[in-house]
Amino acid sequence: MHVGLITGLGPAASVVYYQRLTQVAADRDTRLDLTMVEANIREVLANNLAGRTQEQAEIFATLLHRLKAAGADFASITAIGPHFCWEETRALSPLPLLSAITPLDDFCTDQGYARVGLLGTARAMRTRLFGQMTRTDLVLPANLEAAGKAYQDMAVAGRCDDAARQMLFDAGAAMMRDGAEAVALAGTDLLLAFDGRDPGFPVIDALEIHAAALADLATGRKTLAQVGIR
Repeated sequence: MHVGLITGLGPAASVVYYQRLTQVAADRDTRLDLTMVEANIREVLANNLAGRTQEQAEIFATLLHRLKAAGADFASITAIGPHFCWEETRALSPLPLLSAITPLDDFCTDQGYARVGLLGTARAMRTRLFGQMTRTDLVLPANLEAAGKAYQDMAVAGRCDDAARQMLFDAGAAMMRDGAEAVALAGTDLLLAFDGRDPGFPVIDALEIHAAALADLATGRKTLAQVGIR
């Protein structure tokens, strides 16, 4: 199945998505059909902060039409924050869309997690991932705005300093004390802070789960209907 991705919404994450998909295709001895188009992370952030959901959906729709013209069978956005305009984008999309959030919700349920902490952008956390985490009870950071800004600044810069990393680790540890059984990295560029490090609590990486769902579709392991897309 030909995968269409909207990337550029965190350069570090875009690279990891490409690496994961190409590696899975090689491991499964399958040809990968993949087209990627670039969105502008600063434009998306500005529209998110201003509440311009329809305007951003129209920008995404233009990119989705490019993916359709390139032969993509379905598409996905390689970041969670831009799902602030998910419903508006779905209404305009010429392609079936795979959310980056529903695979995370399914994973948490399947693994038996009753309560999960969240780290991501402030709006994503505040809205409980834009209302798409319907099966999992969530714990939010007490310093939600500060943690969200630390993540947002890190994603734009493409790097994480020690102070931001410590803030995110501290926020995760506090959510564990508040009853979370694990902390979901609900921001694809959180890998900049967490990758290769032990924060002292279990983490669930939304990027890895989303990439795995994309890989299953790309290599024919699953159909669109099996992942809830019709």
